[in-house]
Amino acid sequence: MKLRRLAVGPGIVLFGAFLVVVGSGSQQGAGRCAPDNAGLTLPEGFCAQVVADDVPAARHLTVAPNGDVFVATGPTRQDRSTGGVVALRDTNGDGVADVRVNFGSGTGDDVEFRGDYLYFSTHGAVVRYPWTSGSLEPAGPADTIVRDLPAVRSHQAKSIAFGPDNALYVNIGSPSNSCQVQDRSSGGPGKDPCEDLDTRAGIWRFDADQVGQTPSDGVRYATGLRNTVALTAHPNSGQLYGVVHGRDQLSANWSQYFTDEQSAEKPSEEFVMIEQGDDFGWPYCYHDPELGHKVLAPEYGGDGSEVGRCSAVKEPLMGFPAHWAPNGVLFYTGDQYPAKYRDGAFIAFHGSWNRSPLPQGGYNVVFAPFDGADPEGSWEVFADGFAGANVGPREAAHRPVGVAQGPDGSLYVSDDRGGRSFRIMYTGN
Repeated sequence: MKLRRLAVGPGIVLFGAFLVVVGSGSQQGAGRCAPDNAGLTLPEGFCAQVVADDVPAARHLTVAPNGDVFVATGPTRQDRSTGGVVALRDTNGDGVADVRVNFGSGTGDDVEFRGDYLYFSTHGAVVRYPWTSGSLEPAGPADTIVRDLPAVRSHQAKSIAFGPDNALYVNIGSPSNSCQVQDRSSGGPGKDPCEDLDTRAGIWRFDADQVGQTPSDGVRYATGLRNTVALTAHPNSGQLYGVVHGRDQLSANWSQYFTDEQSAEKPSEEFVMIEQGDDFGWPYCYHDPELGHKVLAPEYGGDGSEVGRCSAVKEPLMGFPAHWAPNGVLFYTGDQYPAKYRDGAFIAFHGSWNRSPLPQGGYNVVFAPFDGADPEGSWEVFADGFAGANVGPREAAHRPVGVAQGPDGSLYVSDDRGGRSFRIMYTGN
């Protein structure tokens, strides 16, 4: 699709393609379902639209009340981008973005509105831009809220969420698989205690309004969370939730206890409700979906069934299949979708690389019904087909990352593999 390219100010150019939320307001169009549902498999009565193609390194996204969409993006060699935030708008009402504005820089992880500000997180910092409603660019330069966040080795993404009393929650993932003395080594012992827990593998709370904070100014709100890329606060209650990436390589490093098939199915990806002081057990524990509870990790003397110290850690609300890689979570509060979806959770799974000899899995969006603060019933696959014919991390056409709700209640899904963005609507037909 060809888009306009317009200079709007020093260092800001309108160009490219992306989505805009299409809703009931006067600035929002009706959207048009693709004849093939954009390649997705959806429940009866739903349809999908391709709202943009070729937006590289798109991670999480958020939607303004007027339907503009803001996306955290990373630097790419392909188009020599510097990362930062991309603001997107549909000006002709067809549901497809025809304008975009780039501002800021850095390897973007998350982006959220709060009050009169747009917050943007990178691997190493959280900044906020002053914002005027209806604008496509900041009203002034960014203030740094938190700097010097740990960003070495693995699990660098810094997802954010907001809670009561000016709380800014930041995911700081673990720097390793299971805190071994030598990471991912066969039969290698784990460090005990694991000093990584002092600065990583948990959720940190900062003051959302305080400029110039460093990690030492924050509070470790919860610990024992390997990597909570999917992080959100419930829009009604403010309660913090996350879906956690489980550990890898049980059979590769501990073949005396696990077959390859067992390693493909274990451990669970954990959906958790996070409260201050919680300990979810990483690296000492993992959730076994077959046993239905947490067990001691082999690096710390476990044999696949022993519980030991794990009896004292918090269990998840529910478990999802191993290695699906949950990256986005959203509680649905719209009224476009049928009532069964209201207040339930949509989770975007980026997809696995390590379920061999079983087929790779994930690459989808699932729905988990809730009754109040807790899940009710079983989860189900809501949207599938993102990967296309070849399901794998390098072969997949698209890999879901972020999920966002539009003003009209449509669901949007970003993709950092193929750069395609999807809008999912309910028509009832």
